[in-house]
Amino acid sequence: MQKNNSNAFICVVMEIKEIINAIEEDIQSIKYKQEPSFLYEPIAYTLEKGGKRMRPLLMSLVYLLYKDNLKNVLPLCRCIEVFHNFTLLHDDIMDNAPIRRGNPTVHKKWNNNIAILSGDVMLVQSYQYLQSLETNNLSELLSVFNQGAIKVCEGQQYDMNFEEMNNVSVENYIEMIYLKTAALLDHSIEMTAIFAEAPQNDIDNLKIFAKNIGIAFQLKDDLLDVFADASKFGKQVGGDILANKKTFLLLKSIELANKEQRFTFNYWLNNTTQPEQKIQEIRHLYNTLNIQEITSTLISEYFSKGMNALQRVNSSKKEKQLLTNYIENLMQREQ
Repeated sequence: MQKNNSNAFICVVMEIKEIINAIEEDIQSIKYKQEPSFLYEPIAYTLEKGGKRMRPLLMSLVYLLYKDNLKNVLPLCRCIEVFHNFTLLHDDIMDNAPIRRGNPTVHKKWNNNIAILSGDVMLVQSYQYLQSLETNNLSELLSVFNQGAIKVCEGQQYDMNFEEMNNVSVENYIEMIYLKTAALLDHSIEMTAIFAEAPQNDIDNLKIFAKNIGIAFQLKDDLLDVFADASKFGKQVGGDILANKKTFLLLKSIELANKEQRFTFNYWLNNTTQPEQKIQEIRHLYNTLNIQEITSTLISEYFSKGMNALQRVNSSKKEKQLLTNYIENLMQREQ
């Protein structure tokens, strides 16, 4: 029995890898103009660095629940992946992030103006890829895409607003990460299901699935930002602490802290001269307040809501199990 399970797992990994390879080949096939080089080189640099390709892979697996030709959905996957990377270029400027996927961010490798303009071109390109789809539902897809894009901007604005606010609640934070992170996944999965001509009930459940998995994914990212192995994470560990990001970890900790602990939090939140010690001291407070376990429990709650919705999707195709296995592995990641 154990051998059969092992063989089944190998088959799942191989099929996921085949889909990822198809997505990667499609993205790397994008051709860029040579000039002006400072406009197009940063776009190629961004997309060549890869990342998890989580969104296009999930979209592909959802599409394969209803249709068999993976190539048909690749332009839609490309649209979302290029748009997602456009948002990262601009987010990294706003966050003054030095590293992305283990490499210098575009604004650090070039400069802010180049990163802004290259990002703008990527936004336009994402619309071009969407427009290239052969479908009778283009107007509906465009509407869903626009709604998702606006939510991403709203989420980023709330994120920046929170930096200046002292009364951010956990509920405010969850809504912000839905808008900034989960909404793009939610809307891209909805677009894929519409494009695949899925039944409306399935579309509704897939949206619930994507929203909750998206929130769980961001909470996991917040957790890893503090507690990940730096050699595996690909970004600066403790970056959220140094930026005084009002993550779930910080907000919940302050909520649970006693008077002395709140005083310590305030001291380190206002300290800008001892970055390494700041990370260590706030991480120590998190450990004292058991915040890692509390966050993990909340992640599990959102994960369960999402997976329950996925199980209500009316499909018995093997891709549903592939999708389930991929999400389970994704939520156990260390980077």
